[in-house]
Amino acid sequence: MFAYNKCMKKDCTNSALSIFNYYGEITENHGYCLEHTGNPEYVKEQIYQYINQHSKIVGLNASGITFENIDLTDKRFYGCNFQHCRFTNLHSTKFRSRMSMFDFAIFSDCNLLQSNMQFTSFGGCIFSHTLFTGSDMIHDNFSGIQSYQSSFDDSDLYNSRFIRAKLIDTSFRNCNIKRTLFFNIEQQNVLFKSSNTREAIFDERGSELWGSDSFEPGVTL
Repeated sequence: MFAYNKCMKKDCTNSALSIFNYYGEITENHGYCLEHTGNPEYVKEQIYQYINQHSKIVGLNASGITFENIDLTDKRFYGCNFQHCRFTNLHSTKFRSRMSMFDFAIFSDCNLLQSNMQFTSFGGCIFSHTLFTGSDMIHDNFSGIQSYQSSFDDSDLYNSRFIRAKLIDTSFRNCNIKRTLFFNIEQQNVLFKSSNTREAIFDERGSELWGSDSFEPGVTL
């Protein structure tokens, strides 16, 4: 996991960005968050360069950074922190993540096709025109997300959580949603066609909602 160092600015509770040594390797030294670092453009450039030069990335803390028009194809992230980041116009395939955090990040016009993300948290994220089509997203946290015109089609979402998610014009067609939690979701034009909805859990009573002939308004099978 990334070194969870707080920003050295007095009274700041933000997480400090990763610091690199002379050889360009991530250190566990204490530093500052993006807001309080002395040279934010230099810090961002170091992080961009590190990602560009490495296929396997372990323990990177890039909280609050904006990523735009970059390709993360075949990149592998382990125990990294991308909380409060902004991702725009990413066009990637086979992105991999393990035990990383993207909480409260914003994804806009992104393609992350055929991704493999496990034990990864997207709590409170906003997805707009974002495609995860054909991905394996197992044991992931999507609680509190807002999803607009986005797609999880043809994906494995086994044992993931969408608790209190807001899902607008979002598609889960042909997905494995066994043991996936959809408690207290707000929904409009959500598609579950050809997904195993009887194996999912839509309220505290279990999946009995899907065992009857009447379905919750706003959900299209």
